[in-house]
Amino acid sequence: MGLRFRKNARELPGKPDVVFPTEKIAVFCDGDFWHGRNWEEREARLKKGANAPYWLAKIRANMERDLQKTEALTGLGWEVLRLWETDILADPEREARKVIKLIIARRKQNASARSVSKRSASGKPT
Repeated sequence: MGLRFRKNARELPGKPDVVFPTEKIAVFCDGDFWHGRNWEEREARLKKGANAPYWLAKIRANMERDLQKTEALTGLGWEVLRLWETDILADPEREARKVIKLIIARRKQNASARSVSKRSASGKPT
C-alpha cells in the first residue's frame, strides 16, 4: 500500500501521534483517563475521589483542547482520527483497519479532485 507516515508531528496543532502527510490524515491515540472517555461515568467517580476539583478541571481542559486541536487541523484540510487507548490494546488490527479505511477514502477523494482539476484546466466542461 506504500504508506508514508511520521510520528509526533510537532509542527501541527495538537502534535498528532501519527500523520500521513500525503493524505493529510492525523491520528491521535488518546488515553481513556486523560482524554475523558465515558466522561459521565468517569466524572461521577472522580467527584467522589480525592482532589476532585483538580482532576475534573484537568480532564475537562484536556477534552476542550482536543476539540480545539481537531477543529484547527480540520480547518487546515486535515482529516482527524482519534483512537482510544483501550480499543487499541483490545484489538490493534481493528484500529489499524480504521486508519487504512480512512487512507483509502482520502486517496480516492484526492484522485477524484485531481481528475476534476485536470478537466477544469483543460477548458473542457466538467
